[in-house]
Amino acid sequence: MEYIPNTAAEQNEMLETIGVSSFEALLEIPEAFRLKRPLSLPPALSQMELRREMLDLSRKNRNMDDMLSFLGGGSYDHFIPSTVDHVISRSEFYTAYTPYQAELSQGLLQTIYEYQTMVCRLTGMEVSGASLYDGASALAEAALMAMRLTKRQTILIARSVHPHHRQVVSTYLSGLPGSCIREIEINDGQFSMANLEKLLDDQVAAVLIQQPNFFGGLEALEGLADLIHSKGSLFVVSADPISLGILKTPGEYGADIAVGEGQAMGNAMSFGGPNLGFFATRKKMIRQIPGRIVGATTDSRGQSGYCLTLQTREQHIKRERATSNICTNQALNALAASVYLATLGKQGLREVATLCLAQSHETQKKIAALPGYSKAFNGPFFKEFVIKCEKPINQVLEKLLEANIFGGIDLGKYYSKMENHLLICVTEKHRNEDIDRLVTQLSDL
Repeated sequence: MEYIPNTAAEQNEMLETIGVSSFEALLEIPEAFRLKRPLSLPPALSQMELRREMLDLSRKNRNMDDMLSFLGGGSYDHFIPSTVDHVISRSEFYTAYTPYQAELSQGLLQTIYEYQTMVCRLTGMEVSGASLYDGASALAEAALMAMRLTKRQTILIARSVHPHHRQVVSTYLSGLPGSCIREIEINDGQFSMANLEKLLDDQVAAVLIQQPNFFGGLEALEGLADLIHSKGSLFVVSADPISLGILKTPGEYGADIAVGEGQAMGNAMSFGGPNLGFFATRKKMIRQIPGRIVGATTDSRGQSGYCLTLQTREQHIKRERATSNICTNQALNALAASVYLATLGKQGLREVATLCLAQSHETQKKIAALPGYSKAFNGPFFKEFVIKCEKPINQVLEKLLEANIFGGIDLGKYYSKMENHLLICVTEKHRNEDIDRLVTQLSDL
C-alpha cells in the first residue's frame, strides 16, 4: 500500500501557496538556468584508456610519499603499522553496514566495544561513545551536552582552540535560541587565565579548552577544573590522543567531557578525511552522551555478547528527547584506531609521543637559531610549534614547495596578528636528515 503523507487537498493548498499549478511544474527547470547546448565532454574511452587517463591525472597530485611534510593543525602524518590496513581491509569489516540495527554482527559490535574501552583508558574517563564524525563535531556535541546538563546557554571557548573547530561549534549552536559563544583571549600562545576568570559566571554551561592547543602549546590546566566547577560549569578538554602517551589525561585534570580528533590513531591524512571523533565522559552523564554506546552482556546460555546499549539519537527515540541528530559512528575509522592502539600498546604509544616531543624540540631549536627566524612563543609544546619569520610566509612556503617540502601552516589565515607566523609539526616519522633538510632550505631563503 502506497504511503502518501498528505491529502490531495493539502497538496493543492501547498502548490497554490508556492504559486505553481502542479507538482510537475514545480520540478521544471527555469529557462534562464537551462544549458541549451550539449555538455562539453570528451569522447568515450575504453576501460583501459580510462584507467590510463585517471593515472595521468593522479600524477599531478603531490602526496606524503612524494613530499617531506611538516603539516599539522589537526591532521597528522604518523606512522601506521601494517596491521591496521590488514585488519580493516578484511571484507567482514570493510563492507559492514553502519550499526543501526539490533541484528548487527557480534564481531563489529565487539570491535566498537573494544574501541570504547581503549578511549576510556586513553582519556581517563569512565564511559565512551562509539565515535563521532570528527574532532570538530565531537567538540560541538560536547558543548550541546553541557548546555543540556546545566540548562545554561553560554559557552566559553579559548581562541587557542583550532579555528575550524570553533567555527563548527558556532554553526552547531547558531540555531539554538539564546545560545551565546564567548571566546577566551590568548596570551603568548595560551589562553588568558585572567580573561577566563573575567568571563566565567553562573550563566556559563562549559569551558572548552584544547590540549595541546592549535599552536602546539601546552595549556596550564592544573587546578582549572576547580575554578570552572565553582561556577557550576562543565570542563571540556579536546585532546591530541598521541600526546596522552606521556601527558596527563583529561580525567586527571578533572575534565567532565573529553573529546578529540582520532585521525592520528592509525588513519591516513587522506586529503582530510574521513576521520573520527572520540567522545568520553563521566558515568553519571552517560544518558546525555550523543550517538550510541555498545555494551557487553550475556545471552540465555551464559555466553558473552554485545549489543547497542544506548541509542539516544532522533532516529531511535522521540526527537524532543534525542541528544543529537548524528546519524552514524565512524566504525571503520574507529576500528583502525583500535588496531593502532592494540599494536602499539602503552609502551609503544609512549615511545611515539616521546619521539614527537624530542624531534619537534630539536627542530625548533635549529630553526630559531637561523637569522630571520625566531620562536613565537615561550611556553612548553608537544609536537607543533610556531616560528616567526622576517620574510612573508607565502614566499617561504612557495620556496619550500619547490624543494618538495610542505613547510607548515600560515597562521595569518586564521589570526590577523600572526601574518608572519608559521605552524610546524614534527612527528616520529621525521628523521634527523629530514629536519636538517628543512633547516637548510630555510637558511637558504
